[in-house]
Amino acid sequence: MASLLRHLTVDCSDAHGLAQFWAAVLDGSLASDDFPGDPEATVKAPGADLLFVTVPDTKAGKNRLHLDLQPQDRTRDEEVQRLLALGATVTGDHRRPDGSGWVTLADPEGNEFCVERSAAERERTAPVPE
Repeated sequence: MASLLRHLTVDCSDAHGLAQFWAAVLDGSLASDDFPGDPEATVKAPGADLLFVTVPDTKAGKNRLHLDLQPQDRTRDEEVQRLLALGATVTGDHRRPDGSGWVTLADPEGNEFCVERSAAERERTAPVPE
């Protein structure tokens, strides 16, 4: 039998603080036993759990692995604005005039992630079969 993905782990400077950001991003919740100052914090979210672990070293360089987010009930651009209000920053804008593309953001500790178009946006711009 194959292994199952239990959660994605993110090394960070403040496990609880970064977990709070990601819980808001993913409409998830922190585990009931997670408190400020804990060396680990878990975000329970639809699709996958994220585990944040406080480590002494800081992030250096580009992520080798990143998350691609697809909004469920808003457009890509609305989601980008919501995430900026939560504390994310834009690191790259790859939106195209035809509405395709994505936006690369960084979380409060500099971890990159992308926001793609919603399923509804993709359906509106899909080619019509002949």
